[in-house]
Amino acid sequence: MPERSEFEVVIVGGGIAGASLAYFLTERGVTDVALLERESQHGYHSTGRSAASLVEFDSIPTVQRLKAMGGNFLRHPPSGFCDNAVLNPCPVMLLYRRGNLSQFEAAVDGLRRDRIAFEALNSAQAIARVPVLALLEPERAIMLTAGGRIDVHELLTSYLRHARSRGAMVRTSSEVRELVVENGRCRGVVTDAGTLTARWVVNAAGAWAGTIARLANAANIPLQPRRRTIVTFAPPPNLSVSGWPFVISEADQVYFAPESGGLLLSPMDQEPIAPYDAQPEDEVIAAAMERLRALAPAIVPHTLKRKWAGLRTFSPDSVPVVGEDPRIGGFFWLAGQAGFGIESSPAIGQIAADLIARGATDRFDASVLSPTRFVAPSSNAAR
Repeated sequence: MPERSEFEVVIVGGGIAGASLAYFLTERGVTDVALLERESQHGYHSTGRSAASLVEFDSIPTVQRLKAMGGNFLRHPPSGFCDNAVLNPCPVMLLYRRGNLSQFEAAVDGLRRDRIAFEALNSAQAIARVPVLALLEPERAIMLTAGGRIDVHELLTSYLRHARSRGAMVRTSSEVRELVVENGRCRGVVTDAGTLTARWVVNAAGAWAGTIARLANAANIPLQPRRRTIVTFAPPPNLSVSGWPFVISEADQVYFAPESGGLLLSPMDQEPIAPYDAQPEDEVIAAAMERLRALAPAIVPHTLKRKWAGLRTFSPDSVPVVGEDPRIGGFFWLAGQAGFGIESSPAIGQIAADLIARGATDRFDASVLSPTRFVAPSSNAAR
């Protein structure tokens, strides 16, 4: 029997964004879905290379609300959603040092507004939790008490498993080479295995979302992939780190956390780069170690266990782009999740599924995510 070629929705990209949308669409009864991933496995690029943490704080209020919505799902997934917990509790400590101490009160106010669980700490209290920190007396910290480490594999495979069981076609090693556009509407995709027609084509291609948009001649939204590096290493002998929180210092541009008996660290690098199979650079890691020396000198390692890099893709205002393109009907953006795509996937996936399934959502103000915010009114094509 030949494989189907006509669908209600074709999703381009099988990372966490596309997988979550497939899950929530099929949950809503939209089961005529094809999910296409170019690589031979799902989540190869950004999804599989994340630090996989739930950090329900962001200086951008829209992003913070998306994270909080995602956190509620991760802590309390639907019955039968997963075989193992998708969130392992681990508090998150946000440090406010000389470089960003002035932002402390605004952060506290925002967390209270969004009802996110936290504790405010002085420097002595923070050091009591993480004894290696070299904090000065006026410096502060915020402990997000309901944060955690996300089991990305469990989350991704659970999305995919349920989407498949409800009828979605999930295909890997399937590259989209062209988009079919007729009379101002996207009608399908051309892959290396043939053409699939659809009422909706969803651009969930991560760092390659700009490339997919150009194939459709969609709105010119300048999405920017940026590299993010992570390393792991052993702590000093006789230093127990397993009970430490996930520690983030914007002032020092590093974060670190317990990881499989050792420590994980990121330089928090954000180098703009063309989409590719990202690799770490030794200079970036070396500079991070010098910054770590100013924050927690006792844990600066002599050798590393592992190092890797991934891509995080940003919109011009660092808020995700979710919604139908203003120029090409049927072309739907699900892109620009920056560094919070995994933790916000339950929220963004539901919002996108609502918009596709019924044209609106009552769970979030979708206008703040719409691609129309980047397009001058005069250039909006009438349909």
